[in-house]
Amino acid sequence: MARTCAIKPAEFKFYAPQAKRVSLAGSFNNWDTKALCAKKSSQGTWTAKLNLKPGKYEYKFFVDGTWINDPRCAYCVTNNFGTKNCVVEIK
Repeated sequence: MARTCAIKPAEFKFYAPQAKRVSLAGSFNNWDTKALCAKKSSQGTWTAKLNLKPGKYEYKFFVDGTWINDPRCAYCVTNNFGTKNCVVEIK
């Protein structure tokens, strides 16, 4: 019997109390900075939630027009521009 890949919830958090806009972009949404806007808590933490199939995904936060890596990310790879992308693995 074939196994199906279950879609799993994923949550990304970024602390930026002064930020006006934070979005999450990555290989899961073709790096579209407008596709997934994070929601800000009263404590200044921004949260983006989405459902992903198991696999590895590269991502960054887009904060007020500037690309920023997730400071909590333990694994990064070099991208085609010579900068780093964070990597998350969904199991």
